[in-house]
Amino acid sequence: MSPSSDAPTSEQFPAPSTSTATALSQQNEDATHQYLTFELNDRRYALDGLSVREIIEYPQLTRVPMAAKCIHGVINLRGAVVPVIDLSLRFNQGSSRIDKRSCIIIVEVTDDDGAQVLGIIVDAVSEVLEVAPQQIRPAPAFGNPIRDDFICGMVRVQDDFIVLLTIENALAVAEIAASSSGQQPLGV
Repeated sequence: MSPSSDAPTSEQFPAPSTSTATALSQQNEDATHQYLTFELNDRRYALDGLSVREIIEYPQLTRVPMAAKCIHGVINLRGAVVPVIDLSLRFNQGSSRIDKRSCIIIVEVTDDDGAQVLGIIVDAVSEVLEVAPQQIRPAPAFGNPIRDDFICGMVRVQDDFIVLLTIENALAVAEIAASSSGQQPLGV
């Protein structure tokens, strides 16, 4: 090619400087992340938005004999059988009270066996929050109503704290399955 060609040259589009690369890296670290907030037993929790597939009205469930205590039943979701977990029972807080605001959040949980689609019963879905990493605070060492390994942090919104859940631990499929076979779940 001749120098008079229209092809870009290094003078026209210089390579990013190290300060530009550092700034881009910093932007990724400061990027906000979406969390779906919901209510359960008069407390506010949030799930990583990337794990949420959809939110559905509370449907008629089919009970499963000899299932784990926290498995409320299964639903047919477009031809797929989806187990529905009573999150309140999973948190050892008694059965969920089902009313007109109750709904099921369909989530995808990844573990050693791959991805598993599950539903969780919640009292109500609130909103989607944009949370920057520097807003997330560690959970206090005591006073939590749920197991520490279920919590990845807390975020303050106005005058309220929202517990950010580690969904892979809160809905550990192997642990829930072990509890239905009469084995003692891990970490309890």
